[in-house]
Amino acid sequence: MSKGYFALVLHAHLPFVRHPEYERFLEENWLYEAISETYLPLLRIFRRLEEDKIPFRLTLSVSSTLAAMLGDELLQNRYITHIERLIELSEKEKKRTENEPEFNKLASMYYDIFKQNYEDFTELYKKNILKGIKYFQEKGYIELITCSATHCFLPFLENYPRNIEAQIRLAVLSHEKIFGQKPKGFWLPECGYYPGIEKHLKENGINYFFTDTHGILFAERKPVYGIYAPVCCNNLVAAFGRAPASSWAVWSAEDGYPGDYQYREYYRDIGYDLPMDYIRPYIHEGDLRIDTGIKYYAITGSENKKPYDREKAMEKVKEHADNFVYMRCNRIEKLESQMDRPPIIVTPFDAELFGHWWFEGPEWIEAVVRKIALEKNTITMITPSDYMEIHSSNQISTPSYSSWGNNGYAEVWLEESNDWIYKHIHIASERMIELAQRFPAAEGIEKRALNQAARELLLAQSSDWAFIMKTGTTVPYAVKRTREHLYNFTTLYKALVKEEIDEKWLFSIENKNNIFQDISYLVFS
Repeated sequence: MSKGYFALVLHAHLPFVRHPEYERFLEENWLYEAISETYLPLLRIFRRLEEDKIPFRLTLSVSSTLAAMLGDELLQNRYITHIERLIELSEKEKKRTENEPEFNKLASMYYDIFKQNYEDFTELYKKNILKGIKYFQEKGYIELITCSATHCFLPFLENYPRNIEAQIRLAVLSHEKIFGQKPKGFWLPECGYYPGIEKHLKENGINYFFTDTHGILFAERKPVYGIYAPVCCNNLVAAFGRAPASSWAVWSAEDGYPGDYQYREYYRDIGYDLPMDYIRPYIHEGDLRIDTGIKYYAITGSENKKPYDREKAMEKVKEHADNFVYMRCNRIEKLESQMDRPPIIVTPFDAELFGHWWFEGPEWIEAVVRKIALEKNTITMITPSDYMEIHSSNQISTPSYSSWGNNGYAEVWLEESNDWIYKHIHIASERMIELAQRFPAAEGIEKRALNQAARELLLAQSSDWAFIMKTGTTVPYAVKRTREHLYNFTTLYKALVKEEIDEKWLFSIENKNNIFQDISYLVFS
């Protein structure tokens, strides 16, 4: 038995973006980039680890919105078109850079990556990478958990418990349908916790959740083991706190590994660098320059960027993985004598950090796993469920209200840029509950309208829209999506009350916003 545990938690999530009314839609690229740069590379490292018989165990949260998009035939086919376009571009780049050896080598690297992505997606996973995720769950390498149905920031709905119940129950039902098992754990979106939410989690079969560090440290009763063991709420649902040192080794903008000068520069892409006549077929319509994914430069640390050197970057990956595991082992050695059980170091990340933002991130995870396998007498990878089977008795204490993000108390999702949305969401929540009570046994078009009203409300509640408004990235789109879903909901509400449902319009929004095919509006009753 090792002296301590390491729980790597990856939260895979994207907002539901699906626009069949357009041939190409800019924000759908979020999904295509994540498939190419994060999800397929992660599945590849899992396969390599399995082939080499390297033991690993990690926790993966897959949001319902992401799962819905990954399983959607329209988006699957559009991804194939997307990756075929990149293969064509990389072939052109190989020819264009024939007299520039450093860049030509990189162009060939991207060509190989894009070809591998195409083959994995079309041949290995038959267009649905959920099959790959499910495979590693069934093999016991990963524990899959869920989060609220549309990644809603749940503390802002504390006064609407039926709405919170709907968000959690739909997520659990959707997860079980896709992956064949009920989730034991729950990722609270943005780590947003308020005392009492554990009641809803318990009622839906959830055994544990995560908070940020201060959610545990400022708990109702001082945690005996700090963040190195879970605490249990009064109903015995466990709360695991994020270990800050291990998280910041990756997250920190100043000191995190991804900022090393040998790693690939994210913000320098040929979509912006090359002449418009050349790059036009591979960017967005209207000559809107966007990232292509082909990036030739290292971070370097100066305006005069150096060409990216893959071999040197891989050397850094090994160095940083060794350092990370060494520091975790060092922490475990110090904690061992202070605790009556092995400590657990919980390290959660957004999955999209690895590969998309940090190009070398998947290889870093692979190197960490391989290094941990060599240090098995000191550290073992584990999931929260595994831990609770070994250590079923834990301190009773209620965590404090908390989130992750700037300052740790929800300010990212509630401030002057986005506070206007909540009065509308709250009114719509009240009206949805009213509709569920008014129509307890609807059938036909009435039932369809009620189910769609539930979808529109849930989609309006996504925390992603408020986050985008705060960070200032694609604000017009986030505002449009919020207003559109609220407009659709309100129109349906009025039509149901007046018994004047426009079936043609209803069909159009059912076809567009088609998430949760098996939804029942009665989840709000």
